Amino acid sequence: MFAAAAAAMGLMSGATGCSGSGAAADSQRPADPVDAVRQAADILVQQGSSKARTSMEMATGGTRVTIRGEGVYDYRARLGRLKVVLPQDPAGVDKHRPITELLAPGALYMKNRGAGVPADKWVRVDTTTLSDGNLVTGGATDPLAAAELLRGAQDVTYVGESEVAGTPVRHYRGTAVLARAAKRASDGQRGAFKAAAKGFAKGEVPFDAYLDDQGRVRKVRHQFSFANNGDGGGKKRDVDVASTTLLYDFGVPVSVELPDAEDIFAGKIAEE
Repeated sequence: MFAAAAAAMGLMSGATGCSGSGAAADSQRPADPVDAVRQAADILVQQGSSKARTSMEMATGGTRVTIRGEGVYDYRARLGRLKVVLPQDPAGVDKHRPITELLAPGALYMKNRGAGVPADKWVRVDTTTLSDGNLVTGGATDPLAAAELLRGAQDVTYVGESEVAGTPVRHYRGTAVLARAAKRASDGQRGAFKAAAKGFAKGEVPFDAYLDDQGRVRKVRHQFSFANNGDGGGKKRDVDVASTTLLYDFGVPVSVELPDAEDIFAGKIAEE
């Protein structure tokens, strides 16, 4: 699955962010860490919008591949736009153009997607048909999906105070159950989460979430695992993919327009 995700779809990113300097006081931490992280998606919707940086990385063939993205997201409209940068080739040559992604409920639109696609055309993917629900395939986890995964949180512990990009935060660690997240997800995410619950090798996703004093996600890191065919010889192995989402500048103006039908490429996409 990931070979098609990272190689064919050509994606993955790197957000940084957390240091151990003092921040939110222990005396003000939420009484129930599980409730704190499960409410994170609703709080983002209340905030309306933000800027986002994404990072997705995996080790394959002894090489660590990282795909980076940056853009904006409207949590109420459930629409986002990211510019995703592919890694350089082993010789250090950057031969890939950035891919523009539009994120929408049940759909992913990409421009500069691959060889054979005209420069003015978009590629549309139905995310409910992807075995990972587009949590990995696009090379960046949809920021709202990253937060909605926390609706399935269990065994959450409060790790302590921290800081993300100069903002005091509370660090929580736990596991998100994909099937549980699918049941509690918004209508726009439910289908994709159901697909992911069936497609991933493990139904539980370890996470680290960093929330500010308003309960907003400032950073969240998920560790996905799925079965890959490896060298094509039929022997499957688990592949781990770390996805990090960094959110900031809440309330920023966001305008995302989805492509018209005539602007969507209907032909065959060639591999680069």
